[in-house]
Amino acid sequence: MGRAGSHPASAPLLLLLVLLRAERLPGAELTFELPDSAKQCFHEDVERGARFSLDYQVITGGHYDVDCYVEDPLGNTIYQETKKQYDSFTHRAEVKGVYQFCFSNEFSTFSHKTVYFDFQVGDEPPILPDMGNRVTALTQDLPLEFLGSGSVFHTAPLWKGLAVPPSAYTICLRH
Repeated sequence: MGRAGSHPASAPLLLLLVLLRAERLPGAELTFELPDSAKQCFHEDVERGARFSLDYQVITGGHYDVDCYVEDPLGNTIYQETKKQYDSFTHRAEVKGVYQFCFSNEFSTFSHKTVYFDFQVGDEPPILPDMGNRVTALTQDLPLEFLGSGSVFHTAPLWKGLAVPPSAYTICLRH
């Protein structure tokens, strides 16, 4: 029997994961369960002047809605929405420190939710060269089964009622 990690295919896989991690911006992408009458908060350290964005969507549960708010390191609420199915928020940090963003299902006494979010810190470079000053739609028709094919990173958020089977949920942390 060989030692753990000595499988010949593990070296290229490790290199691929390192390269993918190197290209990612700081932040987090996560799909999680939010029980009824519950609140879940996440924290991210952000430098002063850095741009960050939060995109989220309720994927399953009840009326597909949650409350969401973002607080700066001083405890000031800089974003707050109630009973939203999905939303996007972008902000430039005025204070260095740990920003907190929370999702609440405290208004529901019987319906748990599944929530997807993508929190990005920093400006994303253009997908293709010379696209920094142009707005262009990039589309591709992919079968729904592709989203559940075991990919680690989603290339786009799950938006506006796109049903994804539980086997397609992923966790992706970027630093």
